[in-house]
Amino acid sequence: MADEKIKTLGELKNLVSRYREIQEEISGLKERFEENRFYEAQKKFRELELEELFKGPYDRESAALSVYPGAGGEDAEDWARILSQMYENYARSRGWSLKIIDENIRSRTLEIKGNYVYGYLKGESGVHRLVRISPFSPKKLRHTSFALVEVLPELQVVQESKIQIPEKDLKFEFYRSSGPGGQNVNKVETAVRILHLPTGLSASSQAERSQVQNKERALKLLKAKIFQLMEKSQVAEIKELKTKVKPEWGNQIRSYVLNPYKLVKDHRTDIETTRVEEVLSGSIDQFIEAEVESLTPTLIGDRYQRK
Repeated sequence: MADEKIKTLGELKNLVSRYREIQEEISGLKERFEENRFYEAQKKFRELELEELFKGPYDRESAALSVYPGAGGEDAEDWARILSQMYENYARSRGWSLKIIDENIRSRTLEIKGNYVYGYLKGESGVHRLVRISPFSPKKLRHTSFALVEVLPELQVVQESKIQIPEKDLKFEFYRSSGPGGQNVNKVETAVRILHLPTGLSASSQAERSQVQNKERALKLLKAKIFQLMEKSQVAEIKELKTKVKPEWGNQIRSYVLNPYKLVKDHRTDIETTRVEEVLSGSIDQFIEAEVESLTPTLIGDRYQRK
């Protein structure tokens, strides 16, 4: 309780500080107008405005973002890599801290720390479609690739403690780290993958140097996946999640077309732009803001309702 109050106080102080900063920017513009300064003040005010719409229970939290390639071999794997880099660039542009938890041909998972990370990124969950001339096609044929983006909120200690998973329901796999494991790369099996047998959900980590640390991180990520699935399925007990889940591919939420024309279009909000390269470099504010605004600030059950 005390920690929660301290956190709330810190957030209020931050809010007041940002508001005063905007006031100073506006006062300065009244004395001397500068276009760059105007857009900077406008951006800061826009951020405060958007954050007022974040009323979900986890919107203020940090998040883990994973990208999974769909069918399509090298093209799909390359598309997942491009998408992941897009989110890395976006996170850095917002000043959030970033860490690669796991990286392999099946997926890439990023831990993104900062205020309102989940609120901003939750709408990115879903299927993303790419149309381009395949760089892997000798005949230079046009190819369509798909990737699935998954965004999970960081669970607080109290929430995490509620997820008690029987040991018999878990399968542990240990393998050699392929990247972030520093001196242990290709030498010791420090990387860990955990499979939840009843649901088929899994989580991996190779970000830490020790197997124990990676096990803890992977288990925390797995609990977040189970927690989210429990909310979606509206069940109170893990034992009620009996059916094995499959990746929710469904219809794409956004298309990125590089050929025969250039266009990025969000199929939920109808926001579109021809500046594909800028979007893939991390300039996705217009899509994220439109998706945030398309959700009412009131929750219906545990889910948002669109306007």
